[in-house]
Amino acid sequence: QVQLVESGGGLVQAGGSLRLSCAASGGTFSMYAMGWFRQAPGKEREVVAAISRSGGMAYYADSVKGRFTVSRDNAKNTVFLQMNSLKPEDTAVYYCAADRTIFPAIYSYDPLDYDYWGQGTQVTVSL
Repeated sequence: QVQLVESGGGLVQAGGSLRLSCAASGGTFSMYAMGWFRQAPGKEREVVAAISRSGGMAYYADSVKGRFTVSRDNAKNTVFLQMNSLKPEDTAVYYCAADRTIFPAIYSYDPLDYDYWGQGTQVTVSL
């Protein structure tokens, strides 16, 4: 059983930056591809970014390309989401998730593929 705990959310003005962290415990972190998802009020959960087990492959939603960067530190069992040039439409609860996979260089952007989820952290971007 893997436990995921997000941190780093908060209130920021448009154009600002935040760095989210997701600390994993209870499993072998390097065996999991990781994803960041978000859900705004009244909307479905959507993928933001995903990263392979090795960290060598990453995926970004079109809405965040060029602004967000996903990375991981397998030695520290942590995945990060650096968010720059934030916009009000980025306001949402952000979740990290873990997908156990035997393949080191793949990721998934389908939330149904993910086995474990964190509790989420609120990101609010004001004008």
